[in-house]
Order: sequence, then C-alpha cells, then structure tokens
Amino acid sequence: MVENGTISSMVRERITKYSDKPVLSYKEKGTYKDITWKEMGERINQVALGLMALGVVSGDRVCLMSENCPEWVMADLGIITAGAINVPIYQTNVGSQISYIVNDCDANIIFADCKKTLDQILAVRHKMPQLKKVIVCYGWNGEGDEQIISFEQLLSLGNNNSCSKKELDQLGASLSPDDIMSIVYTSGTTGNPKGVMLSHRNFMSNVEDCYQVMDIRESDTCLSFLPLSHVLERMAGYYLMLFGGVRIAFAESFQKVPNNLVEVKPELVVSVPRLYEKMFASVKKSITDGSWLKRKIFSWALSVGESYRCDSKPSSFTRLQHKIANRLVYEKIRAKVGGNLRYFVSGGAPLAQEIGEFFYKLGVTIYEGYGLTETAPVLAVNFTKHLKFGTVGHPLPSVKIKISQDGEILAKGPNVAAGYYKNEQATGDSFKDGWFYTGDIGMLDADGFLKITDRKKDIIVTSGGKNVAPQNIENILKSDKYISQVFVYGDKRKYLTALVVLNLENLEEYARRRNIRYDSVGELAANRKIQEKINVRIDNLQKDLASYEQIKKFKLLTKEFSQEDGELTPTLKIKRKVVTKKYSDLLDSMYNPQDISIFSLNHTDSQPVPQRQRTM
Repeated sequence: MVENGTISSMVRERITKYSDKPVLSYKEKGTYKDITWKEMGERINQVALGLMALGVVSGDRVCLMSENCPEWVMADLGIITAGAINVPIYQTNVGSQISYIVNDCDANIIFADCKKTLDQILAVRHKMPQLKKVIVCYGWNGEGDEQIISFEQLLSLGNNNSCSKKELDQLGASLSPDDIMSIVYTSGTTGNPKGVMLSHRNFMSNVEDCYQVMDIRESDTCLSFLPLSHVLERMAGYYLMLFGGVRIAFAESFQKVPNNLVEVKPELVVSVPRLYEKMFASVKKSITDGSWLKRKIFSWALSVGESYRCDSKPSSFTRLQHKIANRLVYEKIRAKVGGNLRYFVSGGAPLAQEIGEFFYKLGVTIYEGYGLTETAPVLAVNFTKHLKFGTVGHPLPSVKIKISQDGEILAKGPNVAAGYYKNEQATGDSFKDGWFYTGDIGMLDADGFLKITDRKKDIIVTSGGKNVAPQNIENILKSDKYISQVFVYGDKRKYLTALVVLNLENLEEYARRRNIRYDSVGELAANRKIQEKINVRIDNLQKDLASYEQIKKFKLLTKEFSQEDGELTPTLKIKRKVVTKKYSDLLDSMYNPQDISIFSLNHTDSQPVPQRQRTM
C-alpha cells in the first residue's frame, strides 16, 4: 500500500526504492536510451517548480497535448506534484476540439510536444483568451513569442525557484486521495466530449487491484504505444508499470510497433484490438502464401497447441508433440513479438474470440479486459488461471458489477469517478445511487465471467423488432484476411447491411496469383471475381448467425475509416453516427427495391495502384 494513497506519493516511494534502475526508454538516432528513476525524479521536481514559478497553484488545470515520450511522463507527474490537475488532449484532436477542452476546463497553460502540435494550438489561440503559456517539449527554440517557452526553459525556471525540494515534498504529502488528479475528456462518438474527473484514489485503487491479479515483475519491460492521453494506457501501461518497478519503452509509432517489439523485447504489452487484428491477418497470410507442407505443419501445430493448453494434464505424447511444435512454429511466432513476451493485454474495444483463441494455441496469450474512462478504467480482466475467451474476465477485487433489468452493466467501486466536470445533467444521468451506468450491455456467466454483447445506444432494432449487436457481427467478419474493417447498419430497417473495407494488401496478392488484371484499387474491387469471392467468404463467416443477424447486402470500400477523416475515435472505435451520415447514400441504396444486387462498390474510390503492384 502507498503511504497516503496518491499517485504522487507512489512515484516518490518508487524513485527512492529504484534510484539508478532504468525506468523510461526512448529511441534517439536509431538507438534506445534509458532514463533512470533518479533522473526522472529530478525532472519531475524541476517541472513542478517551473510551473509554480509560472503561477500554477493547487487545483489549477494544465493541459498536455503530446505523443508518448519521456516529457509526457515528466509533465504529467510534474503537474500532479505541483498539486495541479492534468488535462490530456489527444494529438488527433482538431482545432475546435482543442479550444473546447482548454476553455471548458479553464486551463491557462498547455504543453505541446513539438512544432506541429504548437501550430495546431496557435491556429486557435484567438479562441482561447485565458491561455497564457504554451510549453513546447522539443523541436522549438522558444524565440519570438513571449507566450511560448521551451521545456528546457521551464526546467530552468524550476532550478531558479527558491522553493526547496523539502517544501515540494510537503506539498505532495498534503494531497488527499480524493483530490482530483486529472480531467480526461471522453472521445465520444458525437457532440462535445465530457470531462471525467478522476481522483488519486480512482487511479491508485485500479493500480493496486490490477497488480494483485496480473503477473508483473520488476525485471519486466513494457512497450508503450497507445496514447497516454487515453486512460487505458495511462493506468495499465504507465502508472501500473511504475507501481511494479517496470521499465517503460516508448514505441516510435503504431506503424513501427512490429520493429520495436523485436528491438525492445518486452514482456508486457497493452493495446487495443487493432494490433492483434493486424497480427492475426499477417500470420494467416504468411501461412496461406506458404507451401503445402508449411500449411500442414501449421495446422498440426495449432491442433497440438489446443490439446496442450486446454488440457490441465496433457499426456506425455502431447507434451512431446508440443516440444516439436514449439521448435517448428511457436518459437517463430514469439520471435516476431520480441521473444520474451509473457502476455498481451487488450482493451478499449471488443476482441474477436477467434483471435484470442488462435494466438493462445500458438503460445501467445492475450488477456482481454473491460472498462471505461469513468472507471479509471478497468472493471474486469482475464488473468492467469482465470481465462475464458469471449469474455472480459472477472471483476477486479474492489469492483462490484450488476446487470440491470434491461441488460445494462452497472459498476461500483473506489475506481469510479465523481462525475463530469461542470456537467451536472450528464453526471446525474450516468451516476445514480452509487452506481455508474456504463451504457454497455452484458451478462455475468455461471463462473462469474463478464461478457459484453454491445453498447446500449448502438443496439440495432430492425423493423421486425429484432435486437442486434453490430459489434459482434463486425468482429466475426473482420476475422477474414481479405476484410480490414466492417460497419453494420440496419436500425429500423427490414434487414442488415454493411460497409466492408477491403484488406488491399492481401487482396492484391490474391489478384496476382489469379492473374486478375486491374489499374486501380477501385477497378480491383469492381472485378466480378473479387466481389463473388468476398460474398462467399461473408456467407461462410455468418452461417452460424441467426437469419436476422446476417448481412443481406454490402458495399465494398477501398479506403479505411480513419481518425483523420473523423470516422474513428482515438481508440479506433467507429463513430457510428458519423459514418452513417457520411455514407448515407450508399447505405440507403441497399434498401432500394430496384437494387437487386447482393453487393456493390463505392465507386468514389479509384486510387491508382503503385507501379510495382500492377498486374501485367
């Protein structure tokens, strides 16, 4: 237990305990470099003292808009040490969202990681009259604008502050577990985001609960790449790792995660399902493209893995087979994730059951959990000896879960937020009689495992009165190697339809093998053979679904839904109302009686194929 139950006290204790042990790693000029606990502690104090020199006092809100890097950590912990409240902002937020958050939380200081982020802030500076200082972490020399200073200048202000470290420690010790530590604005799918008020107690209770059930060791390294602005990475990939004395290595970007996994060789990784979906597609493609013998060996290894890992007492023969399969297959799979990985953690969105089971058979375990920003964030998680695929695990020790009459998941515990900042109506709607109403639909099975079926507000009700959970169907279809993303539609309609985003890399490889000629991805997707293939594969994938859950028509898209186009949240969940509005013509066309086709193409996508990929 931490002395006074605050994140700042926990960090101070760990700095004293670990001192010269590496805690943060970042890549510079092609090489990973380490920062020790002692060095991090010195920077945290300098940031805190620097902020105090700028006039920051306890309770002030300070915004932080940055990619994952050591400066994010030092800024966050410096803000907290000064008694202020950290308000993180996603880098993907546009100008209007930035100004809304800064104004709503009444911040007058904001950290920006680089010149690009600074330019985003300056573009809307006229909309934020109370903003006094922008602190740029790197890539800017701090000249030419008195309102802007560099991170180094902030540290210099801290060094020159007459306040002593002892006084700073006293300030930290005076913090209460119930003091608001951070206001995290939910990404949301429509409308303005809500600022979730999270206290030290909220975070610390979640850290201690997760540490109790998860296998975390001082010798571990965790690769960090989900945005620290998101509460999942903030708690599970950062505060929890600090609590356990784990070294945190920052990936260069999401795109470079495969390379960084091999370089860093982490034991622990926290991610949203998108990473595992891409890994799944990559492994499946590698096997499909291999020889007949390679496919046979892989299929055999999967079967052996299932027998070995799903049997509490495997036979001597099964153990021998497992050793052989390990040498032929499993070791090669684990090498692609660094070779040292003990487990992945998945959260932020539903993970397809097939993907979890697939990697488990190969010796790579993905522990799926569940939570929300309002719960700091974890409510339930699968963990060692308590693992059931298709569920999000058992509730944490301090968490209580119950299911309302209409199927909504309700949660209670010390990790549940106090409410939304300056938004009494939204607080009253979601926090009632000590319970938080999650907005998710689910059930607790006979063994106490929680299963999520859908978002309450995303449930599709067909014109025939059938309730359908679109995310379940989307996950089933996304398991196909030729499909990248799926959006299921059909509220108040006679039947379900879908927008299907093609996995162009795999599809182009298929076209080359079949000698299908095309000059653009639009032409490829319009090819009758391609459309028929996708149709057959979708039919096979949904054959076990009820008739009213099956997709009757679909449109093919060649451009992925993205954050840049406003179609995805920062945690890569589809903004259903945005996509519905943007593709309304395509969606409506599938309910036109004159449209007798099973599938059709979004003809607006006609991107040329790079010369090296064209068929001859």
